[in-house]
Amino acid sequence: MIEKTGRRIRIVTIDGPAGSGKSTVARAVALKTGLRYLDTGLLYRAIAFFLTRKGIAPAETDSLRSALENLQLQLEGNRIRIGAEDVSEALRTAEIDRVVSLYAALPSVRKRLLSLQHSQAVPPGLVADGRDMGSVVFPQAGLKIYLTADPEERATRRFLEQSARGQEVEFKQVLFDVLSRDKTDSTREIAPLTVPQNAVLVDTTGKTVEDVVAEILQLIERTFAENGSGVVENAF
Repeated sequence: MIEKTGRRIRIVTIDGPAGSGKSTVARAVALKTGLRYLDTGLLYRAIAFFLTRKGIAPAETDSLRSALENLQLQLEGNRIRIGAEDVSEALRTAEIDRVVSLYAALPSVRKRLLSLQHSQAVPPGLVADGRDMGSVVFPQAGLKIYLTADPEERATRRFLEQSARGQEVEFKQVLFDVLSRDKTDSTREIAPLTVPQNAVLVDTTGKTVEDVVAEILQLIERTFAENGSGVVENAF
């Protein structure tokens, strides 16, 4: 349950599949609007990293639950710590890409992160990106956006991102991973990837980051008008 505190906040959710540009766009939108940025994908990647390093598979329910109870997870902007260790640079790898959706589908993992995600919703507001931000975590958001793009373009973005980090990857494997992630995310029982109710669909295929950010800034300006429409009251 979300605690009611009487605060007025603006919440923008940006959901979409892998490689649609969620994180890049959401980070830029938050910077230009002065709102806090929440990268929920980073949180799930951190848990996947934490559990795989401990050798705990998704099916090991008891061990997984115990590990999550003892997990000390701290989010500081776009940096994330497990205990005192900053693990941010270790989270965006092909290995984590392949397993993160398996852990993210687990109810215990999603429950563990829900309160942490809600705690980020502070005045003046929040730009949150993920796969269930507008449908599950912040269903009362004033503006919900769903980003999408052609699978080949999304795979190309992920391929270039991983190559730039010095990772040895093949495009065919990256495309396969993207399509596999789409299937896993959209068919999981808990909080599947879906277009949230009343969301604005934005296709980023062939568009620059600047173009997409400008489009979303216009949506924000129209939604959160001076009369206060779209502002969440008494929600967190």
